[in-house]
Amino acid sequence: MNTSAFVSSDEIRDRFSRAMSAMYQAEVPQYETLLALVEQVNRETLERDPALAERLESHNELARLGVERHGAIRVGTADELAMLRRLFAVMGMFPVGYYDLSEAGVPVHSTAFRPKEDAALARNPFRIFTSLLRLELIESEALRDKAAEILSQRDIFTAQARELTAVAEEQGGLDEAQAERFVAEALETFRWHQDATVDMETHAALQAEHRLIADVVCFRGPHINHLTPRTLDIDEAQRRMPAMGMNAKEVIEGPPRRNCPILLRQTSFKALEEAIRFTGDRQGTHSARFGEIEQRGVALTAEGRTLYDQLLGESRQRTVGLSNEQHQHVLAEVFADFPDSDDELRRRGLAFFEYRLTEAGKEASAAAGASDMEALITQGLVEALPITYEDFLPVSAAGIFQSNLGGEQGEAYAGNANRDAFEAALGAAVTDELALYAERERLSRQAVLRALRA
Repeated sequence: MNTSAFVSSDEIRDRFSRAMSAMYQAEVPQYETLLALVEQVNRETLERDPALAERLESHNELARLGVERHGAIRVGTADELAMLRRLFAVMGMFPVGYYDLSEAGVPVHSTAFRPKEDAALARNPFRIFTSLLRLELIESEALRDKAAEILSQRDIFTAQARELTAVAEEQGGLDEAQAERFVAEALETFRWHQDATVDMETHAALQAEHRLIADVVCFRGPHINHLTPRTLDIDEAQRRMPAMGMNAKEVIEGPPRRNCPILLRQTSFKALEEAIRFTGDRQGTHSARFGEIEQRGVALTAEGRTLYDQLLGESRQRTVGLSNEQHQHVLAEVFADFPDSDDELRRRGLAFFEYRLTEAGKEASAAAGASDMEALITQGLVEALPITYEDFLPVSAAGIFQSNLGGEQGEAYAGNANRDAFEAALGAAVTDELALYAERERLSRQAVLRALRA
């Protein structure tokens, strides 16, 4: 088949993310309100800070800001996870990072399916944080067997979604008609269903073990449980949420507000109580779906992550039970030990940067070529731009999960990381996110030095 007739994976991903956003707005109207809030806060932030707007524009961040989303789903079996890997690959999304949420009392481990190439991220950085239920962490053998039996009887994919995924693999892509069908069929996996596949008693037993287990096991598929727009000022968005009818979680997860944002900050409105019908036609409720907001900063190196983890650990001892305002104040005090300027972050090797020639650098003679990047930056020949963090924080992810699935359930599963088992279920190795950032930095450095020596 003529590959020039294929729709690009970037285009399929963009169509799918927009279709999912439209579906979720219809299913959870408060998400539409959340989008409006984030759009307003972003617009006002850019108007108030022209330097930020210019920096985002120069780094190709503005174009993607309005479409940027991440979602989250939870699946129950290795077969479901492996098929999702194949389905997401059609959209140019690949497993990056391993997250053990059992350390925070959530019986899952996870990866993020996302684009890896710079051009793909610039087009649409859509991500799906995907968690696999760990049945082996259920203490009751009878309940564990019951959950496994229920999961074995479902297929979360439509026949056409499976067929079109196989077609894309065999022929190297999808044409226009196939791509349209693929988006529509893939979307069905993530749709909400008010009818549970179990009776009320089974749902109650699984929920007593952990609310997330009930959410994964008791329905026809892994309904999308939140979609997350990106804001430029999460503190202001959090402050405005109650006035717009949203029940915001108590604290913003992640690092404090900074001049140079790092990693990821997240908050959400709490999960909604939704009516469901159990088998036997009994009515009940289920709480799992919510609306999240994120603010992204620069990706940290291994050294930066070590310092971040150390400071976050220190802050945890002092923030239990505090209001968001008090929580953020303590965080700011503790994180005063984390450098808050791009220059210091770069010089101390705490964050990743992309190097580019300035206009002066483009006009410089070959004699200006040197290997000392700091000297070139000082001379105004090279600029260093922070590389946006595209991934997730285990503690933040777990904090969001807990606040929406019952924060009282938290310590039972500590210390059970098993990356090998996760990759075996996935059918592939996950990519190390730090390696991706390091390679991007290395290639940009090489390109700059090569250009200056030409």
